[in-house]
Amino acid sequence: FAYYYLDCGHVQAAHGRAPAIGTGISRAEDDAIVISYQGDGDLGSIGLNETIQAANRGEKIAVFFINNSVYGMTGGQMAPTTLVGEVTSTTPAGRDPKEQGYPLHISEILDTLKAPVYIERVSLSDIEHIRKARRAVRKALEIQKDKKGYAFVELLSPCPTILRMNVQGITKFLNEQMEKEYPLKKFRDSSAEALPIIRPESDYGRESLDRIFGCQGEVCIELLKDPDFPAKGVKIAGFGGQGVLSMGLALAQAGFGCGRFVSYYPDYGPEQRGGTSNCSVTISGQPIGSPVVDHPDVLVAFNRPSLEKFAPTVKKGGVILYDSMAGQFQGPEGVKVISVPATEIATEHGAIQAANTAMFGALMQAGNLGLPKEAYGDAFRVTFAKKPRLIPKNLEILEAGAGAVRVLEMAARK
Repeated sequence: FAYYYLDCGHVQAAHGRAPAIGTGISRAEDDAIVISYQGDGDLGSIGLNETIQAANRGEKIAVFFINNSVYGMTGGQMAPTTLVGEVTSTTPAGRDPKEQGYPLHISEILDTLKAPVYIERVSLSDIEHIRKARRAVRKALEIQKDKKGYAFVELLSPCPTILRMNVQGITKFLNEQMEKEYPLKKFRDSSAEALPIIRPESDYGRESLDRIFGCQGEVCIELLKDPDFPAKGVKIAGFGGQGVLSMGLALAQAGFGCGRFVSYYPDYGPEQRGGTSNCSVTISGQPIGSPVVDHPDVLVAFNRPSLEKFAPTVKKGGVILYDSMAGQFQGPEGVKVISVPATEIATEHGAIQAANTAMFGALMQAGNLGLPKEAYGDAFRVTFAKKPRLIPKNLEILEAGAGAVRVLEMAARK
């Protein structure tokens, strides 16, 4: 909680992520003096990769690393810097290198990198050591003032409460045990020859961002509240690579294009391509409180596992559309089930990867979402605006998917 004692602006980062936050601030505010304050359980464990990467880039950050050999804020568990044999709540018999490995020497690790300007390990054990530590802290801040790059100060720090020691005991622990494992040393000081890091001025103006993200000339649609338009929830599920998420985006675009409130919520599986994935889309005449769709009005399933997993969650009176490649399926009572030859249609049109487009057409025909049919085609025109050559083929497959469902509906009426 160092920020309680510093009269300056601060950002409290997620555990271990201070180097990433510090990098962002340093890059966005070139004149800022950025200070990162982290403990050993934070910096040396979950945040070790971020620390190494920021140091390797030579970011303009002064990092103060508090090494007290234990997780002091969460109950005294073993930290990456816990000494061999040291008793903690998770190593009641003492740290055993055969089981928990050896203490990490963070300063030594960072000293293998070329970019850092300053690396020093100091101690806070007593007045004499604190005076030396003060000089190291000042040096790290001066390097930031001069914009010369990455500075790292490791401070061997007392934790008398968790270690259950009095002042004399903790001083002896730091001087005799901690310093034996972590010798005090100035590993590097190249500040005299280091040159200031001067980056081009950043431009975060609206015009620049719109140009970068291709938002120029974007049409804004006014959303109007319509209590008579009931909210409809759609769940789209399948394997990664089947166009599950892109179909969800297209559906959200269709609703948005009609002036409806929409939400889109992707749920990635273990892998975006090859693993399972699904997304939820809500279309409503009112503002949407949550993007999660637990009980959809419409389920679109591209494979058998998704069909079996989500079919029981569909509301009574709802619709299930699934790729006929999944085989025969008996849906829940009160739910309409339609087998759509989506993959077959896409293959016949020479674009097997467009099975999701055929399914989008089936949804247009049988989804009962309250959207005009032209909204679905317009959504594709927006989706493929940067690839206009793909639009005619996809509109053709879209209509073929809708036509296949019309044939099935006509056959069911006879």
